[in-house]
Amino acid sequence: MRTRPLKVALLGCGVVGSEVARIMTTHADDLAARIGAPVELAGVAVRRPGKVRAGIDPALVTTDATALVKRGDIDVVVEVIGGIEPARALITTAFEHGASVVSANKALLAQDGAALHATAQQHGKDLYYEAAVAGAIPLIRPLRESLAGDKVNRVLGIVNGTTNFILDKMDSTGAGYQEALDEATALGYAEADPTADVEGFDAAAKAAILAGIAFHTRVRLDDVYREGMTEVTAADFRSAREMGCTIKLLAICERSGDGASVTARVHPAMIPLTHPLASVRGAYNAVFVESDAAGQLMFYGPGAGGSPTASAVLGDLVAVCRNRLNGATGPGESAYADLTVSPMGDVVTRYHISLDVADKPGVLAQVATVFAEHGVSIDTVRQQGKDGEASLVVVTHRASDAALTGTVEALRKLDTVRGVASIMRVEGE
Repeated sequence: MRTRPLKVALLGCGVVGSEVARIMTTHADDLAARIGAPVELAGVAVRRPGKVRAGIDPALVTTDATALVKRGDIDVVVEVIGGIEPARALITTAFEHGASVVSANKALLAQDGAALHATAQQHGKDLYYEAAVAGAIPLIRPLRESLAGDKVNRVLGIVNGTTNFILDKMDSTGAGYQEALDEATALGYAEADPTADVEGFDAAAKAAILAGIAFHTRVRLDDVYREGMTEVTAADFRSAREMGCTIKLLAICERSGDGASVTARVHPAMIPLTHPLASVRGAYNAVFVESDAAGQLMFYGPGAGGSPTASAVLGDLVAVCRNRLNGATGPGESAYADLTVSPMGDVVTRYHISLDVADKPGVLAQVATVFAEHGVSIDTVRQQGKDGEASLVVVTHRASDAALTGTVEALRKLDTVRGVASIMRVEGE
């Protein structure tokens, strides 16, 4: 074993960063044995230097992150500060000054992953980011390495624990959205401002990363269709149960039937209770992968939190340090396929539409005519009426999103349709 330690700079020492530092210290001997050399925490960049950080030598703490990554003796920079800047500049500077990088920054990788990979390759360094998607769940490495000889056709998953906790509570207790969100906040699953989670921004960034790796195509955050889950109601869950389904906020990345294009999307969807993802409870994550040779695979586990995310960071740290010792680099960006990223209108799936309509003869015929005119075939219809008002629930066969959008626009123009209460896609069948 080499006795000279590999030096690690840690950018950020919050929930995840502090756990990374703790594990590096408490598991130092094991890490050294697995890597083939000791690893040494050489500096910790923070915004608030006066805060007490248990187990971290105050002499290592600095507010000058740029100077830390420019030192020249740093072997690996671990970036867990998040956001776009200054993280992007710091990672680029690290590559330029001879360090490889381990990051958990999903937003940055979804937006600028291609440029960061290019800079890493230019300087002969590694960029690893297992912790950017689904916390402790090994997912990026299996897609990038274990399935490298296979053709992945679809990635379907729950990649945000906060939203899964909220929807699970709504399903299991009958709670409304706000009540379930309040409980998630009280338990620490939701941030004070939960927008990134409940509006799907977090999941969309992860979908972009997963789609890019799975399909060997550059997929940016702007390419991902996104809908949040704030409009999901207890009535939607009642309808789902009547269909033998539940509701999850899903990230869905898939190839087209002819294999020439891909789509990436995040939105709430009904899935059958028989689907493996339907049983994912609480704040857990799970990702379902479908490929030609391996068939169907599911990856399941805690998707967030200090310890789970730090576990993924340390796994990457071990791999990058081994590469460093061997004078090699691991897999970089693979975008050779360069497939077209299709718009949401091209997506084909089933739909559950709930309408508020007038309770009088001929309404159902009018509604059915609109569906037929737009080429959307109806599978089932359920109608309930009382005192001149009625609800009409329509479940379609598979149709394009563009056709469904046109149908809904036409339905809203009917005098007998008083409102479109909800539109929910039906997946996983």
